[in-house]
Amino acid sequence: MIILQESASAQLIRFIPRSSGYDTIELTDEQTNEITTITTFTPTTGDYYDMISAIFPVVQDHFYSLKIKDGSDVLYRDKVFCTNQPIASFSVNNGQYTTNPTNNDFIIYE
Repeated sequence: MIILQESASAQLIRFIPRSSGYDTIELTDEQTNEITTITTFTPTTGDYYDMISAIFPVVQDHFYSLKIKDGSDVLYRDKVFCTNQPIASFSVNNGQYTTNPTNNDFIIYE
């Protein structure tokens, strides 16, 4: 899963494509089924993985399906989640999970 932030600046994703020569990125919002096609990006080919720097039009707390395509051929698929939490300390349960204090006493009858 790729974690992105809601931002108007370029963000970097890393992935391993099936082949080289991709020309479009397709983001599908899973809550609204709105498809956004991104054709303006900066690709970088590495030894083991590729990187794309682009401006992703994502909304906070939404999940997306990501497809990287060469024409109609899909070269890579992944899930994207958008959050404004710092990526280094990202937690799915941020502020939602609380523990209940207990004395944890129990009795065993034999």
